[in-house]
Amino acid sequence: MRIDYAATAPEGYKALLAMYGYLKKTDLAPALLHMIWLRVSQINGCPYCVDLHWKDAIAAGTEPRKLNGVSNWKHMPFFSAAEKAALAFAEEMTLLPAQEVSASVFDAARLHFDDKDLTDLSLAIAHMNMLNRVAITFHKVPVL
Repeated sequence: MRIDYAATAPEGYKALLAMYGYLKKTDLAPALLHMIWLRVSQINGCPYCVDLHWKDAIAAGTEPRKLNGVSNWKHMPFFSAAEKAALAFAEEMTLLPAQEVSASVFDAARLHFDDKDLTDLSLAIAHMNMLNRVAITFHKVPVL
């Protein structure tokens, strides 16, 4: 790792963890959060976060088969409509500013999530994008 950012800026790192703590207390299912975080991390190419959220999703009770299908969720039959809406929303939010979140994806997410849950989902996606960028910049990798 280039710099141990948690040790170098402990107050900043604590602030990142505080947001993570908030997100874990929302009404969003832990398995859904970890699937979203896994997908965002896959898109961004963050090896540390992919490993972490795959393990955390397993611990939250997600089937390994489902996690293995996250990168190809559109074509997998074992994702619920709500999970598919959340994954589509996560993908489009992660790809900003190349594209905006489309009306069709936003409207599909609104069918499954109320205003509070959709706001929390947006915060979870944005937070993971930020964490991915920090971990990638400093070459954080999974520990064996």
